[in-house]
Amino acid sequence: MTLRIDPSRFRAWARLCAESLAQARDEIDALNVFPVPDSDTGTNAYFTFAAGLEAIDALPRDASPLDLMRTYAEGLLMGARGNSGTILAELVRGSLRILRTCADGVTGKDGAEALGAASEAAYAAVGRPQEGTILTVARAAAEAARDAACREEDPTALFDEAAGAAREALALTPTQFDLLARAGVVDAGARALVVVLDSVAYALTGRQPSPRPALVPVPIVGRGADLAEGGPAYEVMYLLRADDETIPGLRAALEPLGDSLVVVGGEGLWNVHVHVDDVGAAIEAGIAAGAPFRITVTHFADQVARTEQRGGRAIISAVTGAGLARLTEAAGGTPLFFGPDRQLSVAQVAEAISASGADEVICLPNRAGHIAMFEAAASSARDAGVRVAVIPTTVQVQALTALAVHDPGRPFDVVVVAMSNAAGATRHGAITIAAEDGITMAGPCRAGDVLGVVNGDFAIVGSAASEVALEVLHRLDLATAEIVTLVTGRDLPEGVTDELTERLRLDAPHVDVEVIDGDQETYPMFLAVE
Repeated sequence: MTLRIDPSRFRAWARLCAESLAQARDEIDALNVFPVPDSDTGTNAYFTFAAGLEAIDALPRDASPLDLMRTYAEGLLMGARGNSGTILAELVRGSLRILRTCADGVTGKDGAEALGAASEAAYAAVGRPQEGTILTVARAAAEAARDAACREEDPTALFDEAAGAAREALALTPTQFDLLARAGVVDAGARALVVVLDSVAYALTGRQPSPRPALVPVPIVGRGADLAEGGPAYEVMYLLRADDETIPGLRAALEPLGDSLVVVGGEGLWNVHVHVDDVGAAIEAGIAAGAPFRITVTHFADQVARTEQRGGRAIISAVTGAGLARLTEAAGGTPLFFGPDRQLSVAQVAEAISASGADEVICLPNRAGHIAMFEAAASSARDAGVRVAVIPTTVQVQALTALAVHDPGRPFDVVVVAMSNAAGATRHGAITIAAEDGITMAGPCRAGDVLGVVNGDFAIVGSAASEVALEVLHRLDLATAEIVTLVTGRDLPEGVTDELTERLRLDAPHVDVEVIDGDQETYPMFLAVE
């Protein structure tokens, strides 16, 4: 039996990995005691896989399996964060090197070879391999796959057995590594790998990934010096353009400087991670080997202090109406107005970030054309020492959903992940009135026609606002919805909201309907489905 790598299933698996890691992130962060107890392994794993997903989301829908796998591997490499994120990226890249050669028909033997190549690549990338970690669990999965390949050719069953073996190996990590035994936890990076392998098994078999525990585990010893006493003070990461033959020399130069050395990549592009006391020497080693870029330096003491402070945060959300502004303020955000006659600029966004006086700022652009401008302003603020995250919201209903899950008591990266997930899961639409005759993606329209927007595209042309709005909601998969949000604008005809809510009561009695007075211009109604 063989398994064809289908583009749509590959995309679905990549999305499932990112979503599953987001759900398990709190748990994995809490497990994090090695190599540094900085509570970010789950967050780093999520952002690594989110980078891979973002890379393939930018490809055309008809991209080939080979293009998808190559782009996903590059996205993981470019976006890998932290020690475990870098190793996870190399594990996936190692397996894809094999799967690319047999995309039209993966056999059980091919699957075993892919997992074996992944394990070997990860061990080779780490300067000083430590058993009882992600490396051990990856090897256990590879060995289980090799044994399964000897019994049967079904790659689906093989990956399922590999995922099961990884879960069993994860439970044994405290018996192999004294640091974990003293803390009373399993290895955090290995737990992230189990999430990824469970996602593979689920994508192939339909078996649900291992559930997130109801209670987040807490190490039974302190997170400070008693877990990492005497370790290097800084984490240094950079991407490196260098000839492959220079990498052994780079490893040799970095190895004496500290620990947690991981170098992954190939074909001229590398991701370098190391913990050191001498930051300059680590960067100079990269310069000697090639051209380092995207250099990041984290001082562990500062990172821990920021995590413990839990304060000084602002959320800036671009809005078009007074009602939306009031909702933003009620949720703890700061509205930044824009409209047809009131365009935003980089300078205005930068001034809003600066005026907030916050050490941590989350930005919600709420329009596709705003994202680059918010990113430019954020880059300037980061140079001044402010932590800024731009969540790429394209409509204001995504911002409302993101604001609803914000918790000011939780760490910055944790909140950004939660808000990003909430915004991304919001299916959105709108209705507007055609100002003149024209051609839309849904066909020709005349001035005064009602246009329905579905996930950013003109998809419906009609005459009655309530009928068009209802059709928009159906196209947003009303049948699976739990909550429908209607944000009314200043130009909405009288009676439309009542007519629409009555139709929803009849067509979708399982749905809770929330009506919000947004007072926005241009769009008489925004619609959201959750």
